[in-house]
Amino acid sequence: MEMKEVKRQILTGERALFASRNLLVTDCIFEDGESPLKESRDIEIRGSMFKWKYPLWYCKNVRVEDTTWFDMARAGVWYTDNISVRNCAIEAPKNFRRCHGLTLDNVSFPNAQETLWSCDGAELRGVVAKGDYFAMNSENLTIDNLTLYGNYSFDGVKNVEISNSRLLSKDAFWNSENVTVRDSFISGEYLGWNAKNLTLINCTVESLQGMCYIENLVMKNCKLINTTLAFEYSTVDAEIDGEIDSVINPSAGTIRAEKIGKLILERDRIDPQKTKIICKSSDKA
Repeated sequence: MEMKEVKRQILTGERALFASRNLLVTDCIFEDGESPLKESRDIEIRGSMFKWKYPLWYCKNVRVEDTTWFDMARAGVWYTDNISVRNCAIEAPKNFRRCHGLTLDNVSFPNAQETLWSCDGAELRGVVAKGDYFAMNSENLTIDNLTLYGNYSFDGVKNVEISNSRLLSKDAFWNSENVTVRDSFISGEYLGWNAKNLTLINCTVESLQGMCYIENLVMKNCKLINTTLAFEYSTVDAEIDGEIDSVINPSAGTIRAEKIGKLILERDRIDPQKTKIICKSSDKA
């Protein structure tokens, strides 16, 4: 079906293009007026600007390229399925809520507060985001080359794969399940608490009291830099390249490292026999 085109228009008023079908929007500006494209299907948006609230709600089959969400275009994409967003700048907070089938490619979020919440089936490539609670309670995520500045990220996520990324994030991956991170850098206190099945491969980690209260933590060929009081009450299979500054009360498993600066095993809290420590030297407390 041939697409109708709306080109070089300034659109105002509530629901300016409500329930559109087979529409191409090119070089347009959506100004004052909520929900301009609500309930639309099979649409493409190119080179345009969203300047007001709720532009894409309850939509299906959407492609957006070279488009900007300004600050007041907040809560921009909610309850929308099968949407691809490429080469876009999204200044507005609270974007992408309860979406299914989402692709973000070369997208920046300078104000990513409450962004990517409760989504299912998302692919992120080349995303830069700054904001707390990124991706909370989302599922089935595949992420490559993410740069994230923001605490409490990935809280409650399930079935997530992350690679080639840099996460500056206190309390990342809390309450998560089935998360694998490869070839990435993570810095932040209290990493991974209350997680299940957290796997880190070829990663560099800096964390105070990181990797605690985890059920089935796996670390392969990882570096722990300035990481203290690690693994408390975790079941762990850790292969660490280099030294661990300090380890406290792991529940069970195996820890391999060249050296552990301080090893704390309190018999009134855990059974030391359940954890195998393999290293050249350690200072027990």
